Amino acid sequence: MSDFDTLAAELVEAGRELYRRGWVPATSGNFSARLDDGTIAITASGRHKGRLTAGDILRIDAEGRSLDGRRPSAETGLHLGIYRRFPQVRAVLHPHSPAAVLASRLFKGELVLEDHELLKALDGIDTHAHRLVVPIFANDQDIPRLARKVDQWIERHRRLHAYIIAGHGFYAWGGSVAAALTAVEALEFMFDCEVRLYGVRS
Repeated sequence: MSDFDTLAAELVEAGRELYRRGWVPATSGNFSARLDDGTIAITASGRHKGRLTAGDILRIDAEGRSLDGRRPSAETGLHLGIYRRFPQVRAVLHPHSPAAVLASRLFKGELVLEDHELLKALDGIDTHAHRLVVPIFANDQDIPRLARKVDQWIERHRRLHAYIIAGHGFYAWGGSVAAALTAVEALEFMFDCEVRLYGVRS
């Protein structure tokens, strides 16, 4: 089995797991993984993530050009932006989870995660005593423009573990598909806690 086939199988399994949890309803979400040669395996546009097959994963170059003529995810540019900024990242996952969508309705501009034990599930964080800022960007159908806004935020702050698109979902990543799944699970748990805490305080 080639490296591409291995990563495609991992992305298919990720889709099934995220769909099972209710985090990629209908045809929402998109996933990718970077190969050693710099090309990227990414979900094709418009596919149901709970019913992905290996044939629904295509290969693009580092500029987002399809290598087999098929159309990749409409949000490919957001994946590419993460890969360009963080060379250690090997997988990017974008679920449309309920807690992320709700958080984007309740918190404006950013969501701050503090004193969560699950912060330690994220790469480079080894204590709950950490303040993690998750920026919230307005949804935008102009993906290049949105990608520039994300990149400008990274340029100012240098460090980013995830971001939310308002009313849409969130992006998380890791050094492998498994690590990215762990980040998604940890972040969704913390988003859910913050949404519930907001309700209690209100």
